[in-house]
Amino acid sequence: MSVVVDVVDEYLERVGSADELGAVDFVLGLLDKGMPAESLLLDVIAPAQRRVGELWAAGTWSVAREHGATAISERAVAAITTAVRPRPTRSRITVACTDGEYHALPTRLLAEVLRLRGWHVDFLGANVPGPHLITHLHQTGPDAVAIGCALPTRLPRAHATLTACQAVGIPVLAGGSGFGADGRFAVKLGADGWAPTADAAADLLEEGRLPSFPTPGAVLPHLADEEYTLFTKRRGEILAGVTAELPRRFPPMRDYTQAQVDHTADDLAHIADFLSAALYIDDTRLFTDFVTWTCDLLHARGVPSRSVALALRLLHDELHDFPRARHLLAEGTLAADGA
Repeated sequence: MSVVVDVVDEYLERVGSADELGAVDFVLGLLDKGMPAESLLLDVIAPAQRRVGELWAAGTWSVAREHGATAISERAVAAITTAVRPRPTRSRITVACTDGEYHALPTRLLAEVLRLRGWHVDFLGANVPGPHLITHLHQTGPDAVAIGCALPTRLPRAHATLTACQAVGIPVLAGGSGFGADGRFAVKLGADGWAPTADAAADLLEEGRLPSFPTPGAVLPHLADEEYTLFTKRRGEILAGVTAELPRRFPPMRDYTQAQVDHTADDLAHIADFLSAALYIDDTRLFTDFVTWTCDLLHARGVPSRSVALALRLLHDELHDFPRARHLLAEGTLAADGA
């Protein structure tokens, strides 16, 4: 175990110092020494990338450094898969990120693990529009589609995509943190299966266990109240009203700098995105987990977490005719106050 930890630390050091060639040489050297390609992908690059995200969230790494490290990891994955090219012995699987999802590396790791295990894989990359994915399915006829979603804000589009795939007779395997750490959103949206990791997904497909959910729940009855639709339609107007109220309720000359006020205004857009997703999926924890994470993130950057609670209260006051949204915002405020 310590050997693997040391390897991950050394790889992280290389990507963190923008040493692209060094990182590529390092993983290829491990490959030459006998480390299996799948282990390199899942036991070295994947945990290192999780650590990259943690370092960014803690404010230790900048966005630029995090983006640079991710780009190098994508290059390292490409180097490994260029060096190891098994002949396909299984049928075809399509792998893609859902519409609007740009975090492609986790989904790419799944695609490469499937290739290593002999599948004929079509990896379509990030942000694949649903209609274009369906056209591809008609042209290629895969046995299944694996859809990656890293952020729950993409769930409404993911739902539309997986429903369209199933409508043409292709089962959908969902993966990625956007579907919930326990896959509960994948179940709720009616996916045919869910897996927490790339190797677990590969195992599921190998065993032919799709569909694995006995009663898909593609219909979301709570959407009949039209709160999600109305909030989405009026989002710009609502945020403009709250933003206009910020200077009066959030005077910068007392406890906050102007930069912190501006930061809170920017955060409102992210709050609205997660509120919209929580309305769509009807899950309070989705929203409160985001609020807690945001408070931790801002604290690491020197912004008082009570600024989040204020933004939530302002949004709550603005949404007079949205009872579900007001409940979510009230629960989010409690989470922010306790952060």
